[in-house]
Amino acid sequence: MKFLDEAKIYIKAGDGGNGACSFRHEKFLEFGGPDGGNGGNGGDVVFQAVENLNTLIDFRYQQHFKAQRGKNGAGRNCTGASGDDLIIKVPVGTQIMDETGSIVLADMIHGGDTFVAAKGGKGGRGNDSYKSSTNQAPEQADPGTPGEELWVWLKLKIIADVGLVGLPNAGKSTFLSVISRAKPKIADYPFTTIHPNLGMATVDDNMMLVADIPGLIEGASDGVGLGTKFLKHVERCKVLIHLIDATQEDVVTPYKTIRKELKKYSPLLAGKPEVLALNKIDALLPEEVEEKQKELKKASKQKVHAISGVARQGVTEILRLAYKEILKAKEGE
Repeated sequence: MKFLDEAKIYIKAGDGGNGACSFRHEKFLEFGGPDGGNGGNGGDVVFQAVENLNTLIDFRYQQHFKAQRGKNGAGRNCTGASGDDLIIKVPVGTQIMDETGSIVLADMIHGGDTFVAAKGGKGGRGNDSYKSSTNQAPEQADPGTPGEELWVWLKLKIIADVGLVGLPNAGKSTFLSVISRAKPKIADYPFTTIHPNLGMATVDDNMMLVADIPGLIEGASDGVGLGTKFLKHVERCKVLIHLIDATQEDVVTPYKTIRKELKKYSPLLAGKPEVLALNKIDALLPEEVEEKQKELKKASKQKVHAISGVARQGVTEILRLAYKEILKAKEGE
């Protein structure tokens, strides 16, 4: 399934049905009179967040959505049937925004959340509703009112427990493939991952959703490289696992680069709990790993874990630490 995290669509609620102008013409009735029924209401356009979706790809193939129109009223005081609501299913984490993409109309952060984005039109009044002691044979009936229509942006921000961050080729995709059944593309060149990949990891019978975010580079928060297009997907993660390629000569600069971009994009994002790890240690001698751990610990002022995704070394420990942070975050909610 292809990943798509933004889509612009047109929605139109159903128009109200027209009221009827009708008079009784029945045999053996001495007096007739108006009996035109009201029109039915148009259906609403309703967005619903569902758990089993993680992309907006369906909206690439359909951009126009219209709810059902209300039926017209009829004689014998028959009210027209109301139109059915149109339910549009979106992934949890989808924001419904106005046509400009700058105003958030709704934030669908829980499964089952609903939002009425366009109200259906009201059904018109039939002539029976206009009768009175002074107007016993009204010939007036109203048309239904039009349903609301508008363009909206759908913007998906993945809600994962853990976000994997790091420079390109830090080993994030390999790490994800080791801890879950996800099968991201893995190759020895920058930007192998060009869209987020999700995987369900398990540690000590506890499950957590992990998002592999495409590699960040200097200037990402300003739109350089893949830029802010994917930084938004780590906004809602409860903990970050920051991977550093241990095979690089300088391991401090990559760390500072990512931290700088996170802070520039969002201080709230930069303040999330972080588990820092030197990856690919299987390619180094133990003394080299120890030296680089010391350098990175001095720069980051936090514990630096040594792991190898390929060799599955230290991976369980990292997941346990991440899960502890997830529990702390949930307690604080």
